[in-house]
Amino acid sequence: MAAPLLDSMISGPDRLIRALGVLAGTLLLAACGAREVVVQGNFPEPLMDPLPITLGVVYSDAFAQHEIFDEAAGRAETDWLVKTGDAQVEFWNTLFGGMFQDVIRITDHDSLHARESEIDAVIIPYVADLQYTIPLHTNVKVYEIWMKYRFRLVPVTAVHDHENGDLTIDPAEQFADWTLTAYGKTPTAFLQSDEEAVNLAAVVALRDAGANFATSFTRVPGVKAWMDGDTESFDGE
Repeated sequence: MAAPLLDSMISGPDRLIRALGVLAGTLLLAACGAREVVVQGNFPEPLMDPLPITLGVVYSDAFAQHEIFDEAAGRAETDWLVKTGDAQVEFWNTLFGGMFQDVIRITDHDSLHARESEIDAVIIPYVADLQYTIPLHTNVKVYEIWMKYRFRLVPVTAVHDHENGDLTIDPAEQFADWTLTAYGKTPTAFLQSDEEAVNLAAVVALRDAGANFATSFTRVPGVKAWMDGDTESFDGE
């Protein structure tokens, strides 16, 4: 059974609850003037020999527009809206571009079929979890961010397009399904603003995710089996 790429791990009722939560967060942001951070950073390509792979990549809407809204727990605290979506896409485009021989972004029917015969496999990243800590009642601007990613590697034949423009995947055909964690901490407390501190922590977390991905990709059991030509041994780990 095909799974929608738009947050394919979330069921219908949960998706509605999440949508209402985002709406509520937007309304609160407008009403209370929450602090907003649009994550930006410099992401150099990895220093490594590219793997001889033409990789297709799909970013779901939930990934490309990822943001977190944290409502203040009390009057002494502040609402936060941290938008990571653009930085996520920029970062992973840069990393994949340095790791693989060629990278093809798949967004719709045309991009799926234009170079379909050239694509060796398709990867779909998800933000499975993101947590952060904010220093309260102190002038020390050191923030910490924990991120958890989930990746699926599938053959291009497992990606399907539909008349309404949606892309879906068939998990039964996937080569690998694995998670990866990352951690970021503001490197210094001497910054001009809390927003700058949050941004730097997010950038450090992204770079940590990239380092973990680059060093572990070929060791993921399903990925290794696929690269060795053994596509029957995927065990879902």
